Amino acid sequence: MSSSRRGGCRRFVSHSYTWCMAKAPICGWSLENAARRCGAKRIAGLDEVGRGPMFGPVVAAAVIFAERCRLPGLTDSKQLTEKQRNEFDAMIRVEAAAWAIAAVDVETIDSINIRRASLLAMRMAVEQLIETPDYLLIDGRDTIEWPCAQQAVVGGDGRSISIAAASVLAKVHRDRLLVELDAVYPGYGLARHKGYCSPEHMEALRRLGPTPLHRKSYAPVAQTLLPFE
Repeated sequence: MSSSRRGGCRRFVSHSYTWCMAKAPICGWSLENAARRCGAKRIAGLDEVGRGPMFGPVVAAAVIFAERCRLPGLTDSKQLTEKQRNEFDAMIRVEAAAWAIAAVDVETIDSINIRRASLLAMRMAVEQLIETPDYLLIDGRDTIEWPCAQQAVVGGDGRSISIAAASVLAKVHRDRLLVELDAVYPGYGLARHKGYCSPEHMEALRRLGPTPLHRKSYAPVAQTLLPFE
């Protein structure tokens, strides 16, 4: 590798985060290819789902693809229909060189805050990969505690196939979990709003009170626990 190439790689790796372009980018392999030009071989995309809800765990996934893998149409899970997400979920599990999903529970979220819990979930997902990554592409502004080069990318789930795949795995896993929990805690509509602060959920919380899986550090839940005289 030439000295100019090494310098370029150092500049690339040193970015703490990458802002989205003004024009909506196309989800593809440009970030992965840039990392490979710098010598990376096992590039993991990371994303989390569930920072906003006031109920249930935060879930993260990590995905490593082989260089020649192709998944046409894959993009940010929020831009896909439920049917498309389920189809891509099955495809990713087959096509990925390695993938893993991890969740951080409500008690931990309330204890360390949702940002740290999200980063913890991503680190746990990386720890579970059957291949050790040498480069991480992470959706958002934060990197994680892991001994390899990393790039945090704002809007990364709409720019990187690896991050988009992680977003799909995390969302499908969490959505399915919330459907199961809807039967455990009936009356809250969890299968529909997936724990987010929808009008239906807010009304149910007011009427039924919080469950053990509601996040007590979130204002709508905390307000229901205040003593009134």
